[in-house]
Amino acid sequence: MKKLFFLSAILISLSTATLSAKDATVINAEADAAITKFYATVDGGQDFLSKVKGYVIFPVVLKGGFWVGGEYGEGVLRSGGANQGYYSTTTGSLGLQIGLQQKSVLIAFISQRAYDNFLASTGWEGGVGVTANAAIWGATRDLSTLSLESDSITFVFDEVGLMAGVDAQVGKIQKIER
Repeated sequence: MKKLFFLSAILISLSTATLSAKDATVINAEADAAITKFYATVDGGQDFLSKVKGYVIFPVVLKGGFWVGGEYGEGVLRSGGANQGYYSTTTGSLGLQIGLQQKSVLIAFISQRAYDNFLASTGWEGGVGVTANAAIWGATRDLSTLSLESDSITFVFDEVGLMAGVDAQVGKIQKIER
């Protein structure tokens, strides 16, 4: 079991290292395409994003696992209609799991406090210092049905592939240079 964990950790590290070579122009183009899909998928999405303090869009997040899993994606923080920096999201997991999946993830900062905490952090872990809710959008839904009492909301959309299991996860979002 120890060898399997070590081998899986090496494979995940190697795969995320090759994925992290995206240029800023590629990240921006993918982010623009993901936002267009978000607007098409979520009724009221464009109005909603115009009201938040900022958001991070990870247009392509790849996840895979067989007992040991990993997830990686790169994205851009946007506020006031401008790019504010580039970020990566990395998650490791251990448990009963199998599959491969690709998805888009958007974290919207509703409160100024949540946005400021994100900017001030050296590595943001979901739910640390803010309340994070997850909303999974598989079909068209209206944002008016969503309670916006939280500091931030995470949207998962445009999922492709299949990932199943029960696992324990540890994840981190951190600033990257592009």
